This record gives sequence, structure tokens and C-alpha cells, in this order.
Amino acid sequence: MTFVVKPKAHHPRLPLNEIGLTRRDYEGSISTLCAGCGHDSVSAAIVQACAELSIPPHRFAKVSGIGCSSKTPSYFLNKSHGFNSVHGRMPSVVTGANLANRDLYCIGVSGDGDSASIGMGQFAHIVRRRINMLYIVDNNGTYGLTKGQFSATNDKGSTSKKGVPNLYEPIDLASMALQIGASFVARSFSGDKSQLVPLLKAALHHKGMAFIDVVSPCVAFNNHDGSTKSYEYIRKFGQNVVNADFIAEHEEITADYQPGTVEDINMPDGTILRMYKLDENYDPHDRVGALNYVQRRKEQGEVVTGLLYVDPDATDCHDILRTVAQPLNEMGELELCPGNSALASINESYR
Repeated sequence: MTFVVKPKAHHPRLPLNEIGLTRRDYEGSISTLCAGCGHDSVSAAIVQACAELSIPPHRFAKVSGIGCSSKTPSYFLNKSHGFNSVHGRMPSVVTGANLANRDLYCIGVSGDGDSASIGMGQFAHIVRRRINMLYIVDNNGTYGLTKGQFSATNDKGSTSKKGVPNLYEPIDLASMALQIGASFVARSFSGDKSQLVPLLKAALHHKGMAFIDVVSPCVAFNNHDGSTKSYEYIRKFGQNVVNADFIAEHEEITADYQPGTVEDINMPDGTILRMYKLDENYDPHDRVGALNYVQRRKEQGEVVTGLLYVDPDATDCHDILRTVAQPLNEMGELELCPGNSALASINESYR
């Protein structure tokens, strides 16, 4: 894979954060995604969130699987630890990284195909094991790298460009995360930076499994008649999708609207994406209420965004397993290899 490196020269008076770094210190290589892709807005939000938190880049571990979304870790935190794993297996790698060094801020980036199809089992188990991480899904309902087939998050009744209908019910990853036990669940829109950045910052500081489902429109596929992710369908039913055969460069799409309101966001081709932001009376500590709320709004054709659920007393895998606080790479041979007697004691405990 060829990476385009950004110029090293930058304005000498860029603002500094609390540890003396600029936003440029949290960026990565130049994106090779389609111009106008929502995933780039998510990467920019991650850059802003990490810079504002004043966390040194080397304290992050970023891991991804396969897909358009899984390319994005190349576009942020280029001075951090990173690993691009195989399709759907990101959770296994980030689990190992977190167990080996609990001092790292783990960010897993996935897509609706990477998590809701081949990686469904991995997604479910990393949530229920409460790995201390930020799990982001860039959700566009389509397989962009393989020319626009439906992903598991697309809606029943949608048709492909050839007119073949989707016969299966969609998988709602946010609802699934709520059911399985994630202690922080949110949904946002890639173009709503004023909402997404604070959610990312809160998720990074959350102890336990933090999951954010980001509606991130694909600008290259899925905009034909019969698709429930097309712009025409969004106008009428409020679903999220992008339509384009020719990909022109567009300005970044942003949104800023009040809690408890529905916002019709004007997209580059003149169509509308309808978003609903949680009202101020919503209780984010009620897991069952959150699941019911998401499903009720979905029935009305609205995409609920905001902090859906958070457990203020959450625990993580280290609390459950009672692991040592010291990272494994800082331990010596005596701690890592305690000898035959320790092994015999462990084996005896299983008899």
C-alpha cells in the first residue's frame, strides 16, 4: 500500500495543547478515500478529540480489520502504535494489546461489514468481556471496497443496482451493544462534529467497553431507485445513504442542532439526511429504556444520535480477571516465568 505523506512544514504559530503539541502531531497520512467520504470526517474528529485531551500520541493503540473504514487509522495518530488485522478479527488483536498493557488508550475502528458480518462473533464477545477500549463502527450500510453490495446493516426491502431485493432484516449494532452489556453506547453522524468530538472524548475516558456507531455516508454507491440507503429514500423515510457515480470534491458537511429536535441536513446533491438528537430529559443510565428508545425512533424513520447509555460504575476485563497493574513488557523473567511450582499450583486448582 502506498501512503501519501503530508508536508512537514506548517504554520509556526499553530495553537498548542496542554502538553505542547499541535493538532498536526495527531494527524496521519493523506487520505486515499473518495472525496467527501464520511469516514474522513470521523478521522478528523478523532484527531481533534485526542489533541484536545492532551494525551501523548504514543499512548494510543489503534487497530482495524478490513474495509474502507479499516483504512482510516492510517489517517490519524501516525506516532501511535497501530495494527491492521484481518477481516473481522480486530477485536482479538485489541484484546491482546489491552491485556498486555492497560496503560494504552485502545481505539478499534471497524465497519458495518467488518463487525456485523464476518466479525459478528468477535464483536459480541469483545463487548461482553468488557475490554477497556473505544470501538468505532463507520456505518454506511454498504461494501464500498467491493463495489456496493449490501452489508448486514442495510434494510430489508432494499434493492441492488440490478434490482435484486435484500431479503434480510438489518442488524442494529447499537442495540446489540446495549443488549450484550457495553457500558457506554452512543450513535452520531460523521458530519456533526460538535456532537461526535465530545462523544469520542467521553468514550476515551470511559473505563470499560465504549461503543460508538457513526452514521458515515458512502459517496460512491447505493443511490439507485429501490435502495433504502439512497438520498431519494432518505428524503422520505430518514434513512442514511450516499449516491454517486461521479465523485466530485465537496466541502465538509456539518450539522449543529438542538437536543430533542430533528435536523434535515442538506447533502451535496441537494438531498436530505434526517437526524434526531436526544432530548435533554433522556436518561442515559437506563439500558432497557435506551434500547426501547432506539427501536421506537427507528419505527418512525429517525436515526437517534447522542449518548444512548453509560454506566457510571462500569468495570472492565482487568477488574474481572484481577490482572496486575504493571504492563507485561515492563516485567522481568521472574514475574513472567514464576517456575514449575506456580504452574503446578494452577493446574491443581482445576482438578
